[in-house]
Amino acid sequence: MTPKPLLRAASLAAVLLGSACTNLSLPGVGTDPGNAPPAPVTAAPPATDSRGVISYPTYDAVRAQRGDTPASIATRLGIDPAALARHNGLPENAALRDGELLVLPTRITSGAGASGGDDIASIAGAALDRADGAASGTPGSDAAEPVRHTVTRGETAYSIARLYNVSVRALADWNGLPPDYAVREGQVLLIPLPGQSPAGTAAAGTAAAAASIPDASQPGEGTRVAEPPSAAEPQPRDDTPAPAPAEEVAVAPIEAPQTQASDTARLAKPVEGRILRGYEKGANEGVDFSAAVGAPVRAAEGGTVAAITRDVDQVPIVVIRHPDNLLTVYANVDSVAVAKGDTVGRGQQIGVVRQSDPGFLHFEVRNGFESVDPVDYLN
Repeated sequence: MTPKPLLRAASLAAVLLGSACTNLSLPGVGTDPGNAPPAPVTAAPPATDSRGVISYPTYDAVRAQRGDTPASIATRLGIDPAALARHNGLPENAALRDGELLVLPTRITSGAGASGGDDIASIAGAALDRADGAASGTPGSDAAEPVRHTVTRGETAYSIARLYNVSVRALADWNGLPPDYAVREGQVLLIPLPGQSPAGTAAAGTAAAAASIPDASQPGEGTRVAEPPSAAEPQPRDDTPAPAPAEEVAVAPIEAPQTQASDTARLAKPVEGRILRGYEKGANEGVDFSAAVGAPVRAAEGGTVAAITRDVDQVPIVVIRHPDNLLTVYANVDSVAVAKGDTVGRGQQIGVVRQSDPGFLHFEVRNGFESVDPVDYLN
């Protein structure tokens, strides 16, 4: 049974959302259509259902109708107006263009019903999109799900199109942008999927985007090979005289099982505690650990801090990128001790469990774009 504070903590905003709706069309570099490199042909914008909803494997989006506002759309779909507006960087009563696309903060096609706020899977997914760029949602992947890109200050439709190697026209068509292609800080854009004919070009563009974004974390990538020394800890125990293992068995009821599991498993437990809520694809994209408030939260494996996003209450979510395209997500954390781009080691403290009743940590594991059951990696 999920505790009430857990539901409250699950009300998280998109990456670096602001309430300002200022159009960002800065002059100079990044605004000249002539500077945009050739982009692959993209698929046509997807069709909507009768409500204007577009469903993807892990999230939903909606196209506005003439006269719509975030509040009217939320009322039509039975979701929280404030959460929808927040998730897209808009006020609730903002006038929307006919065809303008909004990303929904919660799933409505899975029968989840209305929610009091943004669900954690949606926000963590947005953070992962921004952290992993095209690599975490490769256009043309089996998931066939567009990457969600949250516009940050200084970005333009042209710079975003170049980042993902798509045409600005396709980006505008998919997202219902105005004729001048203006975008606003906090706006969530869907990156168009490639069409059938330019498969080779699209693959090349995806590779380029995937290569360019992780470059920011290259110092961490060089250290990834160096992280496994923590896995060398079991070897000294093998060399230890027989009495030492006997002592570990004596303390087994408290520490030994978790220590041994973290030494031999692919990932170490990020916090000490039992699982309050297990993994359920499409409903709970991770596991929730019961944990003492203020208990240390540790990196499950060595890697690079790919993103730190915050909800409306400024409670951080930390995303760490690991070798083999693996990412881990830590939510309901406080006193974050790392910054984006930092290299962390397995078991290194990255923060503490935030004040809540009861205390808990939400932990996710992503294999590329797809969420997976963390328990499979912790045993």
